[in-house]
Amino acid sequence: MKKVLLYISIITVGFLSSCNSDDFLDAPAKSTLDESVIFSNAGLAKGAVDGIKVPFGETNSYRGRFLPWYGLNTDVEWFNTSQTINANSELCNYNTKWDNTNMNTTNNAWAMMYSGIERANICIRGLRTYGNPQPGTELGYLLGESLALRAVYYADLLKAWGDIPARFEPITSATIYIPKSSRDVIYKQLIQDLGEAADLVPWPNGSAATSSVHRINKAFVKALRARLAMAASGLQQYPDGIRRSNDADLTVDKMYKLALDECRDVINSGTARLETSFETLWRKYNQEDVTAGGESLWQIPFADGRGRMLFTFAVRHNSIDQFQANGNNRGGAAGPLPFVFYDYNQADTRRDVTCVPYKYGTAVSGVSKQELNDLDTWYFGKYRYEWMSRYVTSTNDDGVDKLYMRYAEVLLIAAEAANELEGPSAAAPYLKEIRKRAFPSASHATMVDAYVNALASKEAMFNAIVDEHKFEFTGEMERKQALIRWNLLKTKLDEAKVKMTNLQARTGEYADVPSTLYFKTAADNVSLEIYGLNRGETTNPGVGYTAKSWLKLEPLKISTLYDATINPDTRQFWPIWQVFITGSNKQLVNDYGYGNEN
Repeated sequence: MKKVLLYISIITVGFLSSCNSDDFLDAPAKSTLDESVIFSNAGLAKGAVDGIKVPFGETNSYRGRFLPWYGLNTDVEWFNTSQTINANSELCNYNTKWDNTNMNTTNNAWAMMYSGIERANICIRGLRTYGNPQPGTELGYLLGESLALRAVYYADLLKAWGDIPARFEPITSATIYIPKSSRDVIYKQLIQDLGEAADLVPWPNGSAATSSVHRINKAFVKALRARLAMAASGLQQYPDGIRRSNDADLTVDKMYKLALDECRDVINSGTARLETSFETLWRKYNQEDVTAGGESLWQIPFADGRGRMLFTFAVRHNSIDQFQANGNNRGGAAGPLPFVFYDYNQADTRRDVTCVPYKYGTAVSGVSKQELNDLDTWYFGKYRYEWMSRYVTSTNDDGVDKLYMRYAEVLLIAAEAANELEGPSAAAPYLKEIRKRAFPSASHATMVDAYVNALASKEAMFNAIVDEHKFEFTGEMERKQALIRWNLLKTKLDEAKVKMTNLQARTGEYADVPSTLYFKTAADNVSLEIYGLNRGETTNPGVGYTAKSWLKLEPLKISTLYDATINPDTRQFWPIWQVFITGSNKQLVNDYGYGNEN
């Protein structure tokens, strides 16, 4: 396996850093001659396909650059220090510069995604040429896995950068420098590839490989195909303005039908399901339960010493303590916008899992206690060291996977597509299933049945789906792409600024939010008991409680949800970084007014 991974690495390094060496790319190196051996043998081929995943965990790739920053700021999530202008906040505030110091390196996420694509291209070519990859065979599965992993890299490139170079064959001297392609061409290729992959890979638990969500399965492939169909037909910024695709193959009717068919296949297969409770879902995630057949469809598999999902997004820990030895000030880089907690219905069980108003303070004798934050700082409770089964000791990484796609999204895509094609009554069962999990059974009559049954028009159902997406996915950084394809990005960001202003002033929809909280340490001598978080809780609960003003929400911080000099609808994508523009032999340019000097 080491020989195979070295072979893949050599090819990739040649692509990324030896672009002037035409001889290297064209020479029949010994490892190249071994493709017939590697890709006709299932064991060797698996080693090569496993190598496609290596770039996910590289320092400046998904691990430390893409996952921590893409998807902030939205109408539900923000970088918690957005008001501090630096390279980090600039990645979130819709005024990202092409020379951003976090990203303008030859080894950042853009480069690593194309590294993964090159690895996949080599595997796909080798398996097609030497492997006879048929459904039901291990080599067939490996081809399907390679196609799906390549689609993941492309899907993330497309949502972050828009039009990008299309590379579906291994690099040669003739293809070192190529311009951007239309995203429409790439979307169509990915949709075709995933259709093929769905025929090659089994359902969850249909084979030993698909018993874990670390490996690709049919439910994920179909769900990703549905997600891409919705994105391809959605509204988005093109160089000539915000519009839908002009490609006749990517119309709403065609793409929504494809998405609905794929989602219904997953739903009807019975091979995935919602977890019994929202808290159970996230406890299992933090406990690193990767058993297939539940809500998680596929996760980016980080080793214990790689990946920064909790390191970045968990409830903050000020110091090493009884829950983690990941280091001081871990977690808490981002969180829900302050009003999100108050937009949930109080009976919605997703609220307290998603929105956390406290941190863990500096440990004394190794033990830290919860401390209440100010109103302007919340954390994502979906990510918690205190829910882990493993005690993290790595100083920079926690090793917890990225939950890339889950069954709840399948239900919401099905609802959206069914509403558009067949009307609200066809969408209702899918929306009801999501809400049944969210609310206790005593609330189902009102919060599920009556609520959904009242959505009698397409517009009402669509608006409810937009809201449900918010309540379900806050903290997962899926919102930005959804707002873009709905053409609601600036609209919802502006609504969020108004909501925060109203919350600060306790006017409008937040007039009954308390201005004072009361808290005390619970019997476990770690947790807080808090009174006053819920609307209308204004009576002092009495002895033992300490009062805290619940007003701090600075206008400056509100204003920096996005750069006030920028229209977010004209900055839906990041710029291609300067190092790649400069090194592209004048083939790459940035649109949308970003820098292009090369």
